[in-house]
Amino acid sequence: MGNKLKGKDLIKLGFPKNNSINIALGQINRYRKKEKKERILEEAKEVLHHPEKFVGNSIWGKVVEGLIKPVEVRMHQLRNTRVPFSIYGENEIDDQAKYQLYDALKLPIAVAGALMPDAHSGYGLPIGGVLATENAVIPYGVGVDIGCRMCLTIYPIKASYLKGKQHQLENILSEHTKFGMRETHAKKHDHEIFDRSEFNDIPLIKRLKEKAYRQLGTSGGGNHFVEFGTVSIKDEHNEWNLIPGEYIGLLSHSGSRGLGANIAKHYTYLATKQCPLPKNVQHLAWLDMNTHDGQEYWLAMNLAGDYAKACHDDIHYRIAKLLGAKPIAKIENHHNFAWKENVNGQECIVHRKGATPAQKGALGIIPGSMTAPGFIVRGLGNQESLQSASHGAGRLYSRRKCKDKFTKSDVKQQLNIHRVSLIGGGIDEAPMAYKDIRKVMANQQELVEVVGTFTPKIVRMDK
Repeated sequence: MGNKLKGKDLIKLGFPKNNSINIALGQINRYRKKEKKERILEEAKEVLHHPEKFVGNSIWGKVVEGLIKPVEVRMHQLRNTRVPFSIYGENEIDDQAKYQLYDALKLPIAVAGALMPDAHSGYGLPIGGVLATENAVIPYGVGVDIGCRMCLTIYPIKASYLKGKQHQLENILSEHTKFGMRETHAKKHDHEIFDRSEFNDIPLIKRLKEKAYRQLGTSGGGNHFVEFGTVSIKDEHNEWNLIPGEYIGLLSHSGSRGLGANIAKHYTYLATKQCPLPKNVQHLAWLDMNTHDGQEYWLAMNLAGDYAKACHDDIHYRIAKLLGAKPIAKIENHHNFAWKENVNGQECIVHRKGATPAQKGALGIIPGSMTAPGFIVRGLGNQESLQSASHGAGRLYSRRKCKDKFTKSDVKQQLNIHRVSLIGGGIDEAPMAYKDIRKVMANQQELVEVVGTFTPKIVRMDK
């Protein structure tokens, strides 16, 4: 008996001569290739004779699916008509973003859609796109940075403290926040997230656990940031019983780091193999929620979202300790995620790619740019927007256009005008790269109400 397991070995066991053999070989080669052939064959025999025992198993579950009810791989065509949709701030949105939504609305799984006023084009769904689907999840409808989120903590410290202690606060952000691919904290913190069963049960996630542990409490590159600023609470009937006035706040924006990116890459690949689509919409390939991969992605996506929250918790814990103050309020919300929600009486998977949940009473923070205010909001539960709002101001110019259009001195001038101190940050994140947040907010008054504002004063980004 040779060392390498082959298809004929599985046929000898009694495996049918169909795709279940290819699936089994793929799973074994990906996750079990270092183990002894005899042991694997023994397990494979048990799978063949008692498949019901292995439904949902991280290695053999997909093989069982191939034996009992194989995933039907066939070319899907778009419908001729779009499902119902709404667009907010249509005149401020580029045509390519609209066309991307229009294509998504013709998917055979689509139920309803919406486009937020900060929308711009992306891969698959546009950024700012919301799509409800029937029993299917689209990895690129969620996005690469799964569970990317905003988190604002408010401290019982007067806003004037920012001026008097600016140098000290700059040092806190400079030395105690970590960005990009390589920076990690010298002193690592543990977190209950690492006790989650997914880190043992899903082979891909198991391999990523060490990276996730290293990156806990760090932020990505690009438009991710941690910043001190002034919080203005205007609503006297706020959820935290805060007296209206000015406070110091800490706002962070980041996601699930390498964990989320690898999950997105892996399950997008599986989706494109299982769900062939016309070339112009191939990034919208989906996973059926009744399949092994669909269920596994759902678990992995939720873990990535919870990990993103854990990262923000760690960032805010570290900084609160250095400030020597306990926060008196915390507001946070995901984007780049999918939720099971009711849409017109039907349970759907609602994808919000760069869009904020805005159910009735749901709190969120919608940032502007490094020189523009962010808005603390309360959702109005608008059904036509699929209970969603924008996740920020949205880009006016691509990263590439920014490098052609602006200079470092242009950025410096804007920072000086608004009295903002910047640590790191490139021309591609220039304040001028973004739409006017006030216009964006004006275009979604029927989606959210404003509770307060956050104005950045000391901003830390990737170098």
